[in-house]
Amino acid sequence: MTGQVKLTGMVLAAMPVGEYDRRLTILTKERGKISAFARGARKPTSALLASSQPFSFGEFILYEGKSSYNVASCDISNYFAQLREDIEAIYYGMYFCEFAAYLTKENLEAGEQLKVLYMALRALTKEAIPKRLVRYIFELRFLAAGGEMPQVFDCVHCGKQDMLKQERVWFLAGEGGLYCDTCRAEKTALPAGQDEVLVGTSTIYTMQYIVSTPLNKLFTFTVSEEVLREFGDVMKRFLEKQVGRTMKSEQMLEILG
Repeated sequence: MTGQVKLTGMVLAAMPVGEYDRRLTILTKERGKISAFARGARKPTSALLASSQPFSFGEFILYEGKSSYNVASCDISNYFAQLREDIEAIYYGMYFCEFAAYLTKENLEAGEQLKVLYMALRALTKEAIPKRLVRYIFELRFLAAGGEMPQVFDCVHCGKQDMLKQERVWFLAGEGGLYCDTCRAEKTALPAGQDEVLVGTSTIYTMQYIVSTPLNKLFTFTVSEEVLREFGDVMKRFLEKQVGRTMKSEQMLEILG
């Protein structure tokens, strides 16, 4: 061991190791995604038993090794107990954690991404906003926090601005963002209806708001069913093209609808 560090983070996943231990994946503010062993965490009397569960958020005291960490102690400020009481919310939360684990890297500061994840889990416990909308907001803002968001302000092809004033606007997932109708008409290599979504002004505004608003206002609104459908279609196609991975936890979300 090379020393002791204190990191703020959330447990994304916990895997049993040996007879009593757990291997944790933790998203930390200071060092991004890390792996840490919680020795004896599966013993009923262990002080690490509750804190080595997914969704546990707080401060972790860790011994730093060459390739991983060992948990010495932790001070958990939120276990998201209310979320654990709602089976639908749990599945969404599992998806958010898997999404975060896949899209974050080790040894890179992830404070913004950690905040987005934390607030998304909190939003899942509220009835005021549909969980599907929470999902799409989380996906887009998490991508933005990591510098991987789609272009939702200007035309990807010609750079035309004022997309909210255009008569028709398309989202082309393979091109990474919005296309004005003129540029879409010129793109003859793309068959109609493939890899694209015709998006309305309200959907464009919603996406622009999500990537630019302060975090404390991120989960404070709702949208019409039409906007929710378009927004969901945009995120589905963009993730398929640009992320290229289907999360295991998505299967349960598909069942839930």
